Amino acid sequence: MTDLDGLLAFAERSWLPAGGFGYLGADGAVLPDRPQETWIVGRMTHVFALAHLRGRPGAADLARSGVAALREGPLHDGVSGGWRAAEDDDTKSAYVHAFAVLAGATTAMAGIAGGRELLDEALDVWDRHFWDDAEGLAVEEWSADWSRLSDYRGANANMHGVEATLAAADALSLAGEEEEAARLRRHALRSTERVVHGWARERDWRLPEHFDAAWTPLPEHNRDRPADPFRPYGVTVGHQFEWARLCLHLRAALGDAAPGWLLDDAVALFGAAAGRGWAADGLPGFPYTLDWDDRPVVTARMHWVLCEGVAAAAVLGAVTGEERYADLAATWRAHGEERFADPSTGSWHHELTPSGEVASGTWAGQPDAYHLAQMLLLEDAPVRGSVALALR
Repeated sequence: MTDLDGLLAFAERSWLPAGGFGYLGADGAVLPDRPQETWIVGRMTHVFALAHLRGRPGAADLARSGVAALREGPLHDGVSGGWRAAEDDDTKSAYVHAFAVLAGATTAMAGIAGGRELLDEALDVWDRHFWDDAEGLAVEEWSADWSRLSDYRGANANMHGVEATLAAADALSLAGEEEEAARLRRHALRSTERVVHGWARERDWRLPEHFDAAWTPLPEHNRDRPADPFRPYGVTVGHQFEWARLCLHLRAALGDAAPGWLLDDAVALFGAAAGRGWAADGLPGFPYTLDWDDRPVVTARMHWVLCEGVAAAAVLGAVTGEERYADLAATWRAHGEERFADPSTGSWHHELTPSGEVASGTWAGQPDAYHLAQMLLLEDAPVRGSVALALR
């Protein structure tokens, strides 16, 4: 059975002597020809800060390495501000900045040197360049000098923006900054209301992912490259699980002020993802994507989709007390152990064919530990977000 200690031992292999973390291959070693990427560094820094909060020896040093890489390394743009997507890609995207905020939030809460400074800088960049207060959503991508904004808008970056701002709110609340924490939670609620209570609900819980500059859905976007790792065509099953879970984390964070639709929508969105996604092609597991008539498009099985399904089921079970969610979490976790678990690394294969062979059509290797680590944490204490969980 996959456990957090084994997974963290695997994750430690991503550390780079020059600072930060690299992309891990199928053997658990850093791919030497792949440039360092901000989303990987942000995710791994977050994971090691969580590990430090859980008392893992050496995790603080790894988290500090990540903070230093994000604050002082080549990914950080000391001239124009913000973070490059990668060492060889100087675009400024909301997706990677959401992970800079998340890394800052977790390291600040964990007391890692430089963590609070990272959080403050990342939130400042997010607020100045990505958050569109008129829309209640984040824009997607800027040029390196912030002079040109792409016309594309995406739900994926906003989903991770909600996760990151909720984590930042937890960190600020812990520091006694309740007014700023409340502001961030209001932002998370506005984004979730538009995406889930708006677009997903209006389309019978088939969530559009891609939009133009006016936030008009683009249902045919990337039809010619449906297996894109960040912007796939159609309905992305795993994102519906993530949004369902985030609805419940937001509900817990807002307490008595939470609108009732957060629970109702989480139940409906989860039900659609589970009912339409599982074995949609007649084989066990969740296809990566479905079309708008619920037919499989990319049938590869991604580990992160299953992780998010398990996590969402665990949270729903804890919130509702309904045994069926715990049963689904157990069934899907067992499927993960049977199909995805890799005893040689302590992690899970990131991509499989529908029949269970290791594949790499979208993901090469086993890049990072983010989804699996959060699944393991959420199984233990599912009601709040992953940052708050680590304090229990």
